[in-house]
Amino acid sequence: MSIRQQCALLGISRAGLYYEPVGESALNLELMRLIDEQYLRTPFYGARKMCVSLGEQGHEVNRKRVQRLMQVMGIEAIYQKPRTTVLDKAHEKYPYLLRDLVITRPNQVWATDITYIPMRRGFLYLVAVVDWFSRYVLSWELSNSMDVSFCIQALRSALRMGKPEIFNSDQGSQFTSTDFTGLLKGETIQISMDGKGRALDNIIVERLWRSVKYEEVYIKDYARGVDAHEGLTRYLRFFNEERPHQSLGYRTPSEVYFERAKKKRTESSANEERASA
Repeated sequence: MSIRQQCALLGISRAGLYYEPVGESALNLELMRLIDEQYLRTPFYGARKMCVSLGEQGHEVNRKRVQRLMQVMGIEAIYQKPRTTVLDKAHEKYPYLLRDLVITRPNQVWATDITYIPMRRGFLYLVAVVDWFSRYVLSWELSNSMDVSFCIQALRSALRMGKPEIFNSDQGSQFTSTDFTGLLKGETIQISMDGKGRALDNIIVERLWRSVKYEEVYIKDYARGVDAHEGLTRYLRFFNEERPHQSLGYRTPSEVYFERAKKKRTESSANEERASA
């Protein structure tokens, strides 16, 4: 059958069949990278202040353009907003459970978030699942869109490492979807979500993004998606296994995360030896 006949039978426009989405221009990609860098320094900047910052760097752009690019990147200014969100049964919101909680051990709290990864001719999105206590990156995934599937894949991969008591995220549509929260409920994990407009409620992942971008992404300038994947694979292995953290007493996340498991194995071996004696 011809393309014309197939489209007629399906009731769709033939023009729409040949349409190919146009990516962002080189200028917009440059602006998005500058916005991303500025956002890491001043996450409280909205579109107006971003316009001023871009103007100081020689790019005179209007607020609507900056607003659109920030929406594409999935970022917004951090500030306290009134709680006017109407709960949707299909996308239920959950309370923030970490306020005043003392986190003392691995697998007590995990956290997740999505960030924008600039490349030379495009961009990707990175999601990661992190153990709050040890800063250990349990899993991560890259995607060219912000749909829920790559977030679910990262969660499934992390759950092969263990299971947290509490799982914290923001209120993004990916993490409030019934597919994502259903997976957590099926594992009897408590769900915690940042307050609306309070990205610092998830400060552990925000610090990870700062390290990833300043120590890897910005200095590498990835040309292709495969370059981004290879670079992030190397860096996140380094982050987990080699990079000492001051907050961890200059130990690595891997040492801290697996320390308890090693202690349990040692105690179990000692008990077996005593029993056999």
